[in-house]
Amino acid sequence: MDSDGPSDLVTIDAAGHPLDGILFDRPSSGKLVVAVVDPKRGPVLRTVDAKTVTERETDSPGDKALRSLIRRTPAPVHGAARGASGIGSGRAGHTRASMHRTTGK
Repeated sequence: MDSDGPSDLVTIDAAGHPLDGILFDRPSSGKLVVAVVDPKRGPVLRTVDAKTVTERETDSPGDKALRSLIRRTPAPVHGAARGASGIGSGRAGHTRASMHRTTGK
């Protein structure tokens, strides 16, 4: 699926049962985070394989609830956005342990 970005209308082929959803995030080239309506739990975010997702053109009845879920969910933060290089904690500042404190003798 070649997607422009978040809020795209998609359909997931989950074990032969298609689910309508809205794209929330693309953490990698093989994974997508999609908002779908679970019959038991209501609107939820699911991580799915990108190969099982296709675009759709028309709105479904659950899209209003999915947009509401996306609106109240914090934006995803990836490693590059935090300034981290991918290795280590990504924090500046206190990089060494403190020295031994003498007792003042």
